[in-house]
Amino acid sequence: QVQVVESGGDLVQAGGSLRLSCTASGLTFGDYSWAWFRQAPGERREGVACSSRLPGAPPYAASVKDRFTISRDNSGNTVYLNMNNLKPGDTATYYCAAAPYGLCTAAWRSEDRYKYWGHGTQVTVSS
Repeated sequence: QVQVVESGGDLVQAGGSLRLSCTASGLTFGDYSWAWFRQAPGERREGVACSSRLPGAPPYAASVKDRFTISRDNSGNTVYLNMNNLKPGDTATYYCAAAPYGLCTAAWRSEDRYKYWGHGTQVTVSS
């Protein structure tokens, strides 16, 4: 049985930093591309960043580029999202998702690509 579990969400002041973790089991972690999505109250879920199984520059949403960094540890079955200079607009539930395609293509934001999802971790940024 596949399990995907996010952690690291918290309440933080604007300008602060957080590191989210997503650990998976029951699958061959390195075969998948992994992405972070987020959903704010009343908003649609949006793609934040994606990590391919091969080295390369990860794609990011324009709103987080140069502030967030996605990374992965295949041996530890974990993908991370380092978030710096957080803004109130970053407040959302953050989800981790796995796609059975090794690369983050131009369609990486499409939720239909992702086979496994976690239940999310809450990030709240106060002004």
